[in-house]
Order: sequence, then C-alpha cells, then structure tokens
Amino acid sequence: MIYLDYAATTPMSDKALEVYVNVAKHYYGNASSLHDTGSSAKQIKEASAKTIAKTLHAEAKDIHFTSGASESNFLAIQALLDGCKRDGKHIITSEIEHASVRDVFRKLEQEGYDVSWLGVDKTGRIQIEELKKLITDETVLVSIQHINSEIGTIQPIKEIGEFLQSKGVLFHSDAVQSFGKIVVDVQDLTIDAFSISAHKIYGPKGVGAVWMNPETEWRSMLDDHQQNKKLKSGTDNVSGIAAFATAAKESTADLTNEFLRVTNIKSEFIRKLSAVDQKFVIEGNSGNESPFILGLRFPGIEGQFLMLECNQAGLAISTGSACQVGSDKPNRTMKALGRSDEEAREFVRFSFGKNVKEDDLDEIVVKIDTILKRHFNKVRRPKVSAQS
Repeated sequence: MIYLDYAATTPMSDKALEVYVNVAKHYYGNASSLHDTGSSAKQIKEASAKTIAKTLHAEAKDIHFTSGASESNFLAIQALLDGCKRDGKHIITSEIEHASVRDVFRKLEQEGYDVSWLGVDKTGRIQIEELKKLITDETVLVSIQHINSEIGTIQPIKEIGEFLQSKGVLFHSDAVQSFGKIVVDVQDLTIDAFSISAHKIYGPKGVGAVWMNPETEWRSMLDDHQQNKKLKSGTDNVSGIAAFATAAKESTADLTNEFLRVTNIKSEFIRKLSAVDQKFVIEGNSGNESPFILGLRFPGIEGQFLMLECNQAGLAISTGSACQVGSDKPNRTMKALGRSDEEAREFVRFSFGKNVKEDDLDEIVVKIDTILKRHFNKVRRPKVSAQS
C-alpha cells in the first residue's frame, strides 16, 4: 500500500516511538505526584514543553498539553471567551474550518453567541476586507485555521492578527496542518492561541498542545485561581508528550529540506498526471498553498468510488477530512468554494509525507489512469438490447 493520506495522520517516527516506549516503561509516574517517581515524570514533561516551545519561538510556561488538537481547539476557544473582559457575544469563524472548530462554534451559537460564518474565495482563501465588514462593537473572538486540511490553502493569519489586535478582538488559529511543516513563529503572528497536534508530524495519537499568549487574559473551564494556571486538569500523558516533543524537534530540524522535497513531489505528480491525458481540476490552486496537500476533482467520477478503487489498487487516499467520513453530504469545503453538489462529491485528497518517494509517482499515476479509463469506458459503453 502506498500511503497518501498524511493530512489525516502520520506513522510515528522510529525515534518518537523509541522515546514513547522508554518513557512509558521507566518514567511511568504521575507528574503531579510529589515523590521522586512523579518528579522524574514532571521533569520529562517540562523538558518536552521547552522543546516544543523552542520550535514555536515561545516560552515553555505557555505550552499547555491536551489529548489532541480537537480538545486543544475547544479548550483554547472557551478559555479565551471565558477570560475576555470585553462585552459582546459576536464571534467569527470561516466556512471551511475543521469540524472540531465548527462544532465548538455551533455549540456556542446554541448558548446565545451570534456567529458569523466567513466565506472564502474560489481558492479557499478568506478576504480581509470581508472580515473587516463583519467586525462590530460586539465582536470578541475570531478563529481562522492556518492551513486548510483538504485543499492546503494558507490563510494570511499574520495580517488577520494585526487587524484584530487593532480592534481589540481575540484571535485563535488551528495550526494542525502547519506546525512542523512550515516555519511558525508565534511571536511574529499577533495571535492569542495556537493549536497543534502530535500525530500529524510523526508523533503519537492522543496528544496535542495549545500555545496561549501570556499577554492575553484567559481562564480555563476549571479555573482554580492558582498562580500557575492550567488549561485543563487530569493526569499528564508523559510518554506521549515526550514522543510529541521528539517528533516536533525532528520535523522542525528537517523542515526546509522536507518542504522542498515534497514541493517537488507534488509538482511532479501533477505533471505526470497531466501527461496521461486525464481531465482533472486542482482545488485551492492559488499559488499560496501547502505542498503537503493536493485536492483534486476528476469530473464524472465520485470521489468515494475513486477512493475505494484506489484502495483496491493499493493506494490510500481520502475524500477529505477524516472527520467527514461516513457523511452522505457533499464535501463542505467544496461547497464553500462554490462547487455544485455533484462537483463537491467528486473531490479527493492526496497528501504527502516522508515515505512518499519520487520513484512511487509513476506507479501511482498508472494505477489512477487505469481506474479512470476502466470507469469511463464502462460508462460510455453502449447498452446491448435484450434479444427475444
């Protein structure tokens, strides 16, 4: 199987797995316990926080570990709202956010918040001028993802953050698809909270983190008013945290080389696919998107069918965010881009990572070409009338 679904999850790196097993076996103490076994676990957690903070150009005290990016998004948004000193019940997010953000905003809408759903252009990029039109005296928070997980569009979050700061509006960003893949410096982004995940960068599942801006007022849901406040309570997953830090260090250390390698992989894949004379549409192609993600439509064939056929042929692709799998509704991101229901159902996603090599591309393209030709020949074949 050639794995082409790295935006959904990644395999753990050998080093991260080694660290995970070693810490789980030898440093199993509760990091909150006061005995030496607990203290050893706490030291590992603190060292891991320093490692991750360094990759973000942040301070370790502002890194808060969670059970994953979905929890990070929920806790960060809630903490910002609960700590907000400004009166108002208006919040803004985009139409193409990850389900974990969208669901939080729907919950908040039910609780009395006025939610504005910011549209995007045909490439999936929000327009700053449209955001400006939505801001009112009642606006307290905006959440915009850094990179879209289905089409790879990179949002101008630095520009967004600078504008929102001038208006006194809090800003959260889901950075799951950017952390460890492109350069991220939270000091340069004018942002209040930044959510990241381990399993998207060759770390373990079930571990995430939030960077909370130390200059921003926020309050956790279970605020105990301690000086060293926590975003969440509970026993720390120290082995997962240590493996997360290892994966983050590895990913950022090789970030530039991997970015250039994957950029070439994506470009060559598109070139080779074009050469076999199959009609396809690149979604989100603005010239400012992540090379790790490629959203495509092959007109005339449903994405779900193509994904299943690719699976049979030994190719692992997807029809979009894993959180939408099982839904019979047209792809939400495609609809936000203005695609018809039929076009939205044609969408498939290829996402690239460390185990995808340029030598794999010919095999990938041949298999896709074979599937498409077989499908379209069958569709165009004239029906034979039954003989009496």
